[in-house]
Amino acid sequence: MFDSDSVDKNYDKWTKYPFDKKTVKSVKDLKKNNPEDFFDSFYKNLTFGTGGMRGIMGFGPNRVNKYTFGKNSQGISNYINKNETENKSVVVAYDCRNNSEYLAQKVSEIFSANGIKVFLFDSMRPTPVLSYAVRYLNCKCGIVLTASHNPPEYNGYKVYWEDGGQIVPPLDQILIDEINKIEYSEIKFENKRNLIKLIGEEVDDAFVNDSLNNGKVGDSVRENLKIVFTPLHGTSHLLLPKVLNTAGYNNLSIVEDQKEPDGNFPTVKSPNPEEESAFDLAKKLSIIKNSDIFLGTDPDADRLGIGIKNSEGKYYVLNGNQIMIILTEYLLRKKRKKDLQFIGSTIVSTPMLKNIASNFGVELKLGLTGFKWIAKMVRDYPEKKFVCGGEESNGYTVGDFVRDKDAITTALLACELASECKKNDSDIFNYLLECYVRYGFYKEKLISIKKEGVKGSEEIDKMMKGFRNTRQNQIAGLKLVSMKDYLSSIHIDFKNNEKIQMNFPKSDVLIFETIDGSSIAIRPSGTEPKIKFYFSVNTKIDSKEMYFKENKKLEQKLNKLIKKFTC
Repeated sequence: MFDSDSVDKNYDKWTKYPFDKKTVKSVKDLKKNNPEDFFDSFYKNLTFGTGGMRGIMGFGPNRVNKYTFGKNSQGISNYINKNETENKSVVVAYDCRNNSEYLAQKVSEIFSANGIKVFLFDSMRPTPVLSYAVRYLNCKCGIVLTASHNPPEYNGYKVYWEDGGQIVPPLDQILIDEINKIEYSEIKFENKRNLIKLIGEEVDDAFVNDSLNNGKVGDSVRENLKIVFTPLHGTSHLLLPKVLNTAGYNNLSIVEDQKEPDGNFPTVKSPNPEEESAFDLAKKLSIIKNSDIFLGTDPDADRLGIGIKNSEGKYYVLNGNQIMIILTEYLLRKKRKKDLQFIGSTIVSTPMLKNIASNFGVELKLGLTGFKWIAKMVRDYPEKKFVCGGEESNGYTVGDFVRDKDAITTALLACELASECKKNDSDIFNYLLECYVRYGFYKEKLISIKKEGVKGSEEIDKMMKGFRNTRQNQIAGLKLVSMKDYLSSIHIDFKNNEKIQMNFPKSDVLIFETIDGSSIAIRPSGTEPKIKFYFSVNTKIDSKEMYFKENKKLEQKLNKLIKKFTC
């Protein structure tokens, strides 16, 4: 249970100096008129998860506002000033979300007030451009204000370091400790204008050039490919069409109702390319245009959704694992052998990548959930050539010029594959089936269960404890062969009755594996009030024709596992 005394203490803090009159009034009104929301706003502080700090906009320590983000910026400023004598600079970007521009201004002002030079983008930009800009401008730190694919009421604060990747241990905890020391009265809001420099076109042009150098790998007639694209009201409209057009893809149709940035995302329930419903308008336009492929990004353009035609000519959306499979296989096939050294992914992504990597003689490195761990691989192994990296949640990057998910360059690579397939009188669907024949047919499904507020957090904790303490020897009729607990760093091998220590950073993740190669991964989301279940089943097929029969069987097996864990 959560301590109600802390709520009272936080409330008392937020109704006096240094909080402004508008904030104080809003906090008092919230307590009077909406007790439930008030409690959720004040019972704890927002924390960093796998994607930085993310939360609902509002008033209080558990909400996104200029004070909670101000503490972040003041703490990071203190760290930089304590540990750096040179290169005291930060680049700040923001996306289309409500209040993103305002919060970016406040964040920039705080850094400048602390004597740190700020490069602030002159308008909204995609997250991969921010990651790129950190290294391009030789900055110590990068900040982007975004809540990625979350609903409209959310915003977020992602922190990048000098390598262009998001912060990882031990630095993340060091910064969190520094932030936690800060009192709200210590936040320096008075800016030094001379330390804030607006940036834009120069960085954009450099990014586009490097995007083309990394993503343009195919050999085809590009103008023949018919593409439909939707930015889902986000930032990708700025650069994705430019990259595709420059590469030679001129037959590009944009979903007009979703073209303009809008933090309310009026045409979708959620601007998440993992969800098929987000592409309803893209499908309609694809039917009209008879497109070969449709593409869509989340608001900050780090995640990409890809839509293709199936064997019946109907459009559907590939999942994140399928995107990884086809793009990685294609990229490895197109690259010179001497450039093939390692690829990166996560412990909850498809095991099929292991088979693809093995076929090309490439090392596959696995990290925890969150793209920051893939970026860390690039930093930790500078002597090795990084080819690409991906995760099941529609995140992918090509090459090492961006150290985060990059929907823009990934979109270019997807079009390269689609155009080459078309040149050979084929399509991406058949390419996917060919991969299943070569490497095994793996079928995955992600189930997310939303558990909001204080009660929801308690329920998720209880569920994880229950799964962690299970001692059953089978799941849905399948013999259990192992359980990997990344919180205790213990791998229990049931087959040999032994416990093995795992060399991974601690994380609240459980992975069960069965005798037939099926797996179930469970973890609380680091960015949303959800518990996530990742199911994977597989079989072998000898021909593309076998896919249709075996697909039904795997679907049945998946449903059994899903029922066992989520009902």
